[in-house]
Amino acid sequence: MTDFDSVIDAWGTDHFETEIKHALTQMGPEALPLQQGLRATSYALDAPIETTLLKTERRGDKIRVKAGVFYTGIVAGCSCADDPTPIEPQNEYCEILLELDVVTLASRISLLG
Repeated sequence: MTDFDSVIDAWGTDHFETEIKHALTQMGPEALPLQQGLRATSYALDAPIETTLLKTERRGDKIRVKAGVFYTGIVAGCSCADDPTPIEPQNEYCEILLELDVVTLASRISLLG
């Protein structure tokens, strides 16, 4: 799991956005719910992702970050000679909610929508 210490330390500073984006992009599709967020394809690729922050807030001991994630996926076909499935990566997008506990340093990520 990703270490969010630097993200928590950056809360309330100009560096927060940079730190949280870096942490999320380093996680990759295994740690983020990208597979569950697919809309146009059937398999999330292990390719670089981009994030955009939609909302950040702190409620008590929790920092909550709503982020949009841009990534790619493919339609996994049967690999038959006459399979019409496109093999080119397709763009995907999903929104996630990251909750960080500043006391216990626990984190939770969930898919929105």
